[in-house]
Amino acid sequence: MDSREARIQTRIHEIGSELFTAVQHHEPRPGTRAWLHDQGMAWSMTDREVQVHLFRFIDALPGLRSSDAIATHLVEFLAPVAHRLPWLAQRLLAAVPMAPTGVIAAAVHRGARELAGRFLLGADSASIAKALQRLHGQGLCFTIDWLGEAVLTEAEADAYQQAYLRLIPDLTAATAAWSAVAASNSAVPPVNVSIKLSALTSRFEPADVAGTSRRVCERLRPILRLAQRHGALVNIDMEHHAYRDATMRIFTEVLDETEFRAWSNVGIAIQAYLLSSGQDLADLAAWARRRGTPVWVRLVKGAYWDYEQAYAAQRDWTSPVFSNKATTDANFETQTRFLLHQRQWLRPAIAGHNVRSLAHAMAWREELGLPQDAVEFQLLQGMADPLKRALAERGERVRVYCPVGELLPGIAYLVRRLLENTSNQGFVRAGFFEHRSPSELLMAPVSRVESFTNTSSELGSFSNHPPADFSRPDHRDAMRSALASMQEERCPLVINGSQIFRDQQLVSRDPSQRERIVGRASAATAADAHAAMEAAARALPRWRDTPWSERIACLERAADRLATARWELSALLVREVGKSWREADGEVCELIDFCRYYAQHAGKLAAGIVVDVPGETNDSLYDPRGVSVVIAPWNFPLAILGGMTVAALVTGNPVVMKPAEQAPVIAYSLYRHLLAAGIPASVLQYLPGDGEVVGPALVNHPATAVIAFTGSRAVGLGLNRQATQILNERHQVVRVIAEMGGKNAIIIDSSADLDEAVSGVVASAFGYQGQKCSACSRVIVHLDVYELFNHRLIEAVRALQLGPAEHAGHFIGPVIDDESRLRLEQQLAELRTTQRCAIALDASALTDVGSYVGPHVFIDVDPTSPLAQEELFGPVLAVIPAADLDAALHIANGTRYALTGGCFARSPAVLERVRKEFRVGNLYLNRGITGALVHRQPFGGFKLSGIGSKAGGPDYLLQFTLPRTVTENTLRHGMVGDRESSTAIRGLST
Repeated sequence: MDSREARIQTRIHEIGSELFTAVQHHEPRPGTRAWLHDQGMAWSMTDREVQVHLFRFIDALPGLRSSDAIATHLVEFLAPVAHRLPWLAQRLLAAVPMAPTGVIAAAVHRGARELAGRFLLGADSASIAKALQRLHGQGLCFTIDWLGEAVLTEAEADAYQQAYLRLIPDLTAATAAWSAVAASNSAVPPVNVSIKLSALTSRFEPADVAGTSRRVCERLRPILRLAQRHGALVNIDMEHHAYRDATMRIFTEVLDETEFRAWSNVGIAIQAYLLSSGQDLADLAAWARRRGTPVWVRLVKGAYWDYEQAYAAQRDWTSPVFSNKATTDANFETQTRFLLHQRQWLRPAIAGHNVRSLAHAMAWREELGLPQDAVEFQLLQGMADPLKRALAERGERVRVYCPVGELLPGIAYLVRRLLENTSNQGFVRAGFFEHRSPSELLMAPVSRVESFTNTSSELGSFSNHPPADFSRPDHRDAMRSALASMQEERCPLVINGSQIFRDQQLVSRDPSQRERIVGRASAATAADAHAAMEAAARALPRWRDTPWSERIACLERAADRLATARWELSALLVREVGKSWREADGEVCELIDFCRYYAQHAGKLAAGIVVDVPGETNDSLYDPRGVSVVIAPWNFPLAILGGMTVAALVTGNPVVMKPAEQAPVIAYSLYRHLLAAGIPASVLQYLPGDGEVVGPALVNHPATAVIAFTGSRAVGLGLNRQATQILNERHQVVRVIAEMGGKNAIIIDSSADLDEAVSGVVASAFGYQGQKCSACSRVIVHLDVYELFNHRLIEAVRALQLGPAEHAGHFIGPVIDDESRLRLEQQLAELRTTQRCAIALDASALTDVGSYVGPHVFIDVDPTSPLAQEELFGPVLAVIPAADLDAALHIANGTRYALTGGCFARSPAVLERVRKEFRVGNLYLNRGITGALVHRQPFGGFKLSGIGSKAGGPDYLLQFTLPRTVTENTLRHGMVGDRESSTAIRGLST
């Protein structure tokens, strides 16, 4: 450490020690409300399990609409940890079932309001102004954050904007009579507001930065103009990492506009826990220099650390945040120094409660000879109040970050603050509740080398392929480039490696723009189907006897090839079947996962099962069943076709691959990748064609051993009936593996978080235009929240944007083709005469170009009606009221299908009942019901939803095999042989 660094470290310790001494003088006196609050907070830190249950109850509280519900949930959440509560709390909890629920509810609400009141200032201008005047009297400045974290509708985005348009003039008028705070530079406006850009639109889409920017700026510009006119300062908050790129672009682009370019009373938050924070600040400084006007930067540690870590781990991404607090603290100090050196262009607002971090900023300010008002310090309302007073007494400008608004939209913020207060790594806990020594707390943070550890080890040895992150510019650019470079394809049918071109063709059209031809595929005849089956049958003996290791290696190479070609394959899915960017990329990733997962499980089958006893060896082995006919749907023309195909291939079965008529081009691309990966041409046949022409020839051929099918219930049941009547030429009963759709429901309980419920239902019902067998087509809503849920659902659907799938900003693309469009239009016209249609987005302006059907929501639907019972396969949702959970479960289970289902609820008892009683193949709690991942969520249902085991699960490959057991007696005239000697003898004989 050089002399300058040593001098600064000494000064940091001096300033920090002075602050700690001052803090002690301002700690609340015993018996005061603040002291009682601190004692309660300290108690909640002593037991992590109690803390989790308590905070979950607080999170659920705003959604509980009756005294009975509050009392019930209080017991549900705290009873499991009752034995860990203090004696008095145990007694009170035990008395809850016997006490009047109104009394319990009133007490709980009073406690919650007091707790929230510590962190939230209020919801109206008068109460907000009164609270701010109290802060002013303590020598503190403020910034106001109107809570509105879950904006699902355009009306909610309008309300968020209007809140600021009211607040700015109201606060300007209220503060006009206040005297200037001594520490405040007169150049710094007294009115300061903080805005979350994601709340200015219902469609903050990181993949569509241009469209998102346009929508946000329409509501942002009036706020900026008003702030300019009233002399207020506007800060832009930074949110989740996925929003970072769009937020930075919107901030810089709007402030480069002529009317704002010379305005300096504007700022942005930068999160030091992001690995990119240093580059972000460097880019901001360079931009501000080019702009010629400085901006403020609020440097924060970051409030979404747990979320960012979990979100990245779920997607097998590299985490965007530093993995430990010490490295974040060290980076915070590095970026603080950068800001101080760049003060001409980036005015520093150092935000946080870590005394070491604050003292570090003061010490460096002194070292650089900057005036005291060169830096302001920002702290959160309700946290570390003694520290605020200590800083103000030193003459520092202290700004308090003050959230305002109602408790319900503010609950997410409240829980984050509680977690921050009680985090076992947090400075607030260590310094203000545990009272660790100043010498320990003022030690310099040690930066550790960062490396991302994939948490997939917790899921077993398999790791899913990471999906694209379209918040990254390089991923967006790669997708656009792949779409731009697409050309029309010409696809032959291929039998035994020979390409065959027919005059009869399947013309594949882009459903977004039907005049655009994606490709043309030769249509196979029945004779071609027969020839393909004969070729596959001839290949069986050799492929069956090919070592497992070679077949496994083919799948591993295929996965690598698919990963390399991900953008081209994704673009083809966008164009050929109208998938959105994320849906298309997710399908490519799913096929990569199928290849790797089935290769891994094939290794286990290859090893067989050995059960030896003295004098006897026993081997259970797995043989292929024989020629497998794979008949795939158009809605997952790559992942389902490829998944069924590679499962059959790796277990030694030759495959005749019959793609959907609407998607022959993506199937041909898959065929070529599999051959390039080492699958012999004799083993894999590519047979596009009309299902009614080639289907019967394939199914009824005497060589057929397995039919792997995904499609309609009628066809699947027909195949199953046929198969039971057929013995193939190897004297086997044909094995049918069929996935046949669903009529899937999501239950919305009265305790549900409606923000999550509405967004989950919209994504599940209308993702890929509802053309998924897993899609939500029924939502069953508790009567207590029925009207409110319907209102928000309808407005959320109204905000959805329709248009070509190749544009990232369009949530709703086309249905697969005009035949599907016309069928749906006829069905919907009939439904509108018998059902109550709450909203139907008009797609008529697009139907001249492509195959578009707008989302439809029908409410008050009879659960026994055809709308609630029959699969429509389009963007159609039925909303069904339920009086209670019994009724909801009865309705949910009351169809012939059992594929996917879900429930949104915060009540532990409700979730447990749903877990046990909602009988479907894939059940999802408090999330959407589509997007199953290989290995994590093996996919498939029962009843009329499917025949066979779950795709992407440990049992799937077994369906393509014939188990055999070989027993050898190694006992010879009293001599006991062993496995090794018998194997050696067999080897010599061959």
